[in-house]
Amino acid sequence: MTKTDANGKVVFGATVEIEDTDSGKVVTYQIVGEDEASIKEGRISIGSPIARALIGKEEGDVVTVNAPGGVIEYEILSVQYI
Repeated sequence: MTKTDANGKVVFGATVEIEDTDSGKVVTYQIVGEDEASIKEGRISIGSPIARALIGKEEGDVVTVNAPGGVIEYEILSVQYI
């Protein structure tokens, strides 16, 4: 069972569905601590560029991520707490 936060804010522990605004690719990540991070399992570190850009934002926001491969814009589709 999942619960969507009433205000949809991204915080530590949240599971966030985001869409690359250029490619349309949708991915889901859970924001976790450094030791729990596993990109293959969809868990990203709170210190990663994507997580840092997402923290404090809300559903519907568009964030800019300065990733190693260049600048990427993502739209936040949903924020859930599992």
